Amino acid sequence: MGKLTTFMICAFIYMAVAASAAELKEAYQATIGADGVQRVEILGGGYFFKPNHVVVKVNVPVELKVRKEGGIVPHDIVIDAPDAGIAVRESLSTEPKVIRFTPTKVGKYPFYCSKKPPFFASHREKGMEGLLEVVE
Repeated sequence: MGKLTTFMICAFIYMAVAASAAELKEAYQATIGADGVQRVEILGGGYFFKPNHVVVKVNVPVELKVRKEGGIVPHDIVIDAPDAGIAVRESLSTEPKVIRFTPTKVGKYPFYCSKKPPFFASHREKGMEGLLEVVE
C-alpha cells in the first residue's frame, strides 16, 4: 500500500507540473481595442512571466501592463529590439506599470528579467523569459 500511495502522489505532482508548464507555453494573442491599441497584461515573479508568449500585430500600438507578484525579490522586464521599434527596460513592482510601443518589424523578440544576484544564476537562466512575436 505504501508504494502505491507514493506512486500516486508522484504521478499527481508530475501531472500538476506538466499542466503548469503547458499553460505557460500557450501563446496569448493580443486583441485590438476600439481605440486601435493592443493591450496585454503580463505578470512576473517566481522566475516566470505569464503569459510568456505574446503575439501582437506589426505597426499597431501595444500597451503592456506589467507587474510582479508580491515579495522582496526584484524583477524587471527587458525587450531589446530597437530595430523593430521595441526598447523596453522597466523595473517591476506590485503596482501595474504601462509600457507603450509600436512594433515596426515582424519577428520573434525575447523578453526576460535581467536581474542576477552575485554568485547565482540570473533570473533569465532560471526560466524568467518569454517571447514577443510580431506578426502581419
